[in-house]
Amino acid sequence: MKNLAAFFLSLVFSLSIYADTVSDKEKDALIKFYYATNGAQWKIKWDLALSVSTWYGVEAENGKVVALHLADNNLEGELPNEFFDLINLVTVDLHKNRLQGQLPNAIHNLKELEVLDVSINQLSGEIPETICDLKSLRDLELFKNKIYGKLPLEIGKLRNLEVLSLFNNEIEGELPNSLYKISKLKVLLLNSNKLSGNLSNEVVNFIALQNLSLFDNGFEGEIPPSIEKLHNLSEMNLSYNNFKGGVSKNLALLDALNMTMFNENGDPFLLEINTEKQTTIVTEN
Repeated sequence: MKNLAAFFLSLVFSLSIYADTVSDKEKDALIKFYYATNGAQWKIKWDLALSVSTWYGVEAENGKVVALHLADNNLEGELPNEFFDLINLVTVDLHKNRLQGQLPNAIHNLKELEVLDVSINQLSGEIPETICDLKSLRDLELFKNKIYGKLPLEIGKLRNLEVLSLFNNEIEGELPNSLYKISKLKVLLLNSNKLSGNLSNEVVNFIALQNLSLFDNGFEGEIPPSIEKLHNLSEMNLSYNNFKGGVSKNLALLDALNMTMFNENGDPFLLEINTEKQTTIVTEN
């Protein structure tokens, strides 16, 4: 019996050690990431002499690194190339740090990624087209950075995306047609950029949309009345654009700034309210 008990304890110990172990490649990637982001100055540091399981913000399952939770931890610098060797990552939360550089094409290596939050940093450059290969992505938050350029044309390939939050950047150009194919979107926050062009009637495809914010851009043309068919929409702000024409009272009431637009001279005005025919926007909980 003693031998059996000893064997059982040895087995349990071995399994715990295995569960605590990640591959040398992933451990090396984490170490390179630590040094590249000035780990010595982090608020909560890693003791590299200890097991990966003790490292703050690192979550591993079955010997694979699946999550990094390092928000507001004084990370500074650029993500090293080795970071994208962490191919089992499901969640990356690095918001509210001082990360620089741009997201590289190698982002497409993170095929399992569901959540990417690198908001409130100092990232620049364009959003790489290869981000559209992350078919499992549900939450993409890049707001309050210095990102510029156009949205990826194939962004509609992110069919599982529920949150797209890119506000307070310098993104320009028109919304890609493929964007309107993401029917699972619940939150679309693109305000305070340099976007332009018309808002398509295809907006009606956003059947799950709850929050739409496009204010402080350069959108023009008329606001498509099909927005009123978005029955889950409870928050919206389209103001501070160059939209013209009229809107229903329902839409005007839904907009946080009551449809305040800019004319050709840059002067603010309120869009005309159409009172002839009203439809009801129903909010579903």
